[in-house]
Amino acid sequence: MPKRERVVRMSVELPLWRALAGYRVLTTLYAIGLCATAYGQFVRPWIAVGYYAVLVVWTLATLPRVANAASCTRGFLAADLAVALAGILLTPLADSHERIAGGGPTLPSIWTAGAVLAFAIKGGWRWAAVASTAVAAANLAERGHPARDTVHNVVLVWVASIAIGYVVEVARASERTLARALEIEAATRERERLARDIHDGVLQVLAMVKRRGTALGGEAAELGRLAGEQEVALRTLVSGGPVPVSRVSRVSGDAAAGAVVRAVEVADEDGSAGPVDLRCLLAPYACARVALAEPGAPVPLPPAVAREVAAAVGAALDNVRRHAGPQARAWILVEDEPGEVVVTVRDDGPGIPAGRLAEAEGEGRLGVALSIRGRLRDLGGSADVVSVPGQGTEVELKVPKGAVRARGRKAEQR
Repeated sequence: MPKRERVVRMSVELPLWRALAGYRVLTTLYAIGLCATAYGQFVRPWIAVGYYAVLVVWTLATLPRVANAASCTRGFLAADLAVALAGILLTPLADSHERIAGGGPTLPSIWTAGAVLAFAIKGGWRWAAVASTAVAAANLAERGHPARDTVHNVVLVWVASIAIGYVVEVARASERTLARALEIEAATRERERLARDIHDGVLQVLAMVKRRGTALGGEAAELGRLAGEQEVALRTLVSGGPVPVSRVSRVSGDAAAGAVVRAVEVADEDGSAGPVDLRCLLAPYACARVALAEPGAPVPLPPAVAREVAAAVGAALDNVRRHAGPQARAWILVEDEPGEVVVTVRDDGPGIPAGRLAEAEGEGRLGVALSIRGRLRDLGGSADVVSVPGQGTEVELKVPKGAVRARGRKAEQR
């Protein structure tokens, strides 16, 4: 059973928390620099020095607290805002009235915005509105009257913090939507993998039982009828779901080829095999009525990729046997191009009537859709079916070398 791919996701909030931590350190240094340049103008400079000592210790000690949302608790946010508000309210005690009236900065200066931004990132725009309102009230109390520059700064902090809080909420909602989409995609891939196995094994057995039972008659005919009903029900289940099933089957018509494909699967699962020569997997398909034309040099592919391509070829040949008749001839052509591997399966049967593939898929007969096109799409390639009534059918399978290498690396990492 193939291993699941591990999806590593980074929260959209993490860069914001990192930026906030850097902002707090830089604005602490900025506030200290402002104090140093105007130290002689302070009425009680020892109050400013004491506050900055507390601010430095607090900022450095709480850096782990602003590393992520889990560490940034409500208690920490309240204490952090209290430090900012205390600095604002201590400013009239440390600084002169003239400097304050002239628009001088508060003791924490723009460090205060960091405390408000922490509320915005943690709780969204509502928390940001509460914190910025408290800062606005403290600034008005510090100034003593609503001066123009004070109102300007208050409005700027209020609007910016609420905007950032709103953006954070939108980002969180988008992240949840993305996570849900990834879960649905993973579930869909698993459903399609199961559909592939069901189509390749159970459905074909039920169809065979139906045909043989009808031919034998008697009690066997009743058994064939029941098998036919179960086949229809199972096809409906496989083709249903939130998205159309669009992948793949393992051919079981040719025993020798199936043995080779299963051997490659075993080697791929235990990781004991390197690249596989695609020619070796296609060789068992060659027989009196199936001609194989291949390059003189090996066509190396990762085991998983080789298995999928060989199974798609087997599915195409199985369609030839079932729909073109036992006397139909088929030709397999393998081409190792510089940028891709191309495998063409052509037959001399009656061809496929226009619209028949779409009609069959609508009826739940997903041989081409799952076993051929779906499998090649999983590899990053394509499968083109060209058919002219009375002139046979040609199935062209293309696998880009880049997709092959990427899939091989993924298999090695597993």
